[in-house]
Amino acid sequence: MTREELKNYLPHREPMLLIDEIDIDENKVVHAKYHVTGEEFFLKGHFPGQPTVPGVILCEMMGQSCSLLILDDLIGKITLYTGIDNVRFKSQVVPGDTIEIESTLTSKRANMYFCEAKASVNGKLCAKGSLSFALIEDTRKKDE
Repeated sequence: MTREELKNYLPHREPMLLIDEIDIDENKVVHAKYHVTGEEFFLKGHFPGQPTVPGVILCEMMGQSCSLLILDDLIGKITLYTGIDNVRFKSQVVPGDTIEIESTLTSKRANMYFCEAKASVNGKLCAKGSLSFALIEDTRKKDE
């Protein structure tokens, strides 16, 4: 699924849409990618002369990827994150890198979802963690 197709499911828009493409395999694992161009807003001050993708942005990428685990339930809904636990950052992500995110759903209770995610570049782990989110009604105006 392309970035434009993802806009049918995710409420995020530029500059906060941080997934370029996804694939969902037969085991219902989301494989997402984001290509770091070097022009992103979050690199402008983090850090001048040595741009590095902030850890919080890696968490957001993992979060958006986790949302896509429940693709069929997303239309008319928004995910609100309720927890990010046991996050570890293992290596730096810089312009020119393609971040590959793998997300799996571990459990569900009512409208609460619990996931595991990891981000890597060229097979090298950059970040991993446990994320949880609630699925709520999208009450935004339809013309937004």
